[in-house]
Amino acid sequence: MSICLRPHHGMCFQFYEGKGYSEDFTDHMGRVIRKCEEKPDQPITLTCSTDVVCKNCPNNESGTCTTEDKVQRYDSEVLKACGLEDGSEISYKEFLMLVKKHVIDSGKRKEICGDCSWDYICSKNG
Repeated sequence: MSICLRPHHGMCFQFYEGKGYSEDFTDHMGRVIRKCEEKPDQPITLTCSTDVVCKNCPNNESGTCTTEDKVQRYDSEVLKACGLEDGSEISYKEFLMLVKKHVIDSGKRKEICGDCSWDYICSKNG
């Protein structure tokens, strides 16, 4: 069974440093990242709706993000840049490589999610 991930989390994972909305959220996100890194060839399913990371997010209200318009835009732009679509199944490792190449290394990250409240972390690290 593959893990479901929002496409924009492919950027978040690459800059994650243990900061987040709450201790519960950051602990959970760290566990999700470690689980994915333990089996990098494992397939993930990209979803433009709440995912395993969102489970412990304070913006998740009954399965819907309170900033849905913004994160939908992030997801859509990541998919477009990587040549993927909602529902694509891909290995975790390949997905991160595509995001790194087509979003982060190409300089599109700031354009895609520069209005994120955590942008200061990504800006200083990439």
